Amino acid sequence: MQKILESLKKLKNSELKSQIDARVCEFKELGKKSNDELFKELCFCILTANFTAERGIKIQNEIGNGFITLSETELAKKLKELGHRFPNARAKYIVEARKYKDELKKVLASKSEHEAREWLVEHIKGLGYKEASHFLRNIGFCNCAIIDFHIIDALIESGQIEKLKSKSLSKKKYLEIENKLREIAKKTGLNMAELDLYLWCSETGKVLK
Repeated sequence: MQKILESLKKLKNSELKSQIDARVCEFKELGKKSNDELFKELCFCILTANFTAERGIKIQNEIGNGFITLSETELAKKLKELGHRFPNARAKYIVEARKYKDELKKVLASKSEHEAREWLVEHIKGLGYKEASHFLRNIGFCNCAIIDFHIIDALIESGQIEKLKSKSLSKKKYLEIENKLREIAKKTGLNMAELDLYLWCSETGKVLK
């Protein structure tokens, strides 16, 4: 673990810290916005499953309120034009999720962060633990881990976990890895949102959302 702790300490003392602090503040501000804005962020997280965050951001910016107003057919067509790998499935998930749009703030406010994640996984088709955690982080929650292959690679390289036999994570395995990350976060004085951004940047060189 010492190697990863030293790497994170170095990053925390670099100019990267101001970028990450600013991004975390942006997440918290988004969490204060309307149900419509939260829903559009939810749609972004639905899009990023088996897709890239960068391309998801571009599509989110292009479609905007179309996530709320377009028919399923129109949305699928638009996603296809913009290069999404799974336009039909993602359009279906987004349109089905609209029934929860106007209660997002109320639901999230009534639950603990981990209860909110369970609710999202149960009610929003297209969201697993990673995507649900991604959404919560992007609207200002700080205690769930977004475990993608960049994070897994960093943990394998540092000896925190063994190489996985499958790219698909069960709930049990996801929570086991999350606890490893929670331990690292505690030792480095970071919350889980900050830790994710530092680890992601150390693997990719980018600070995204």
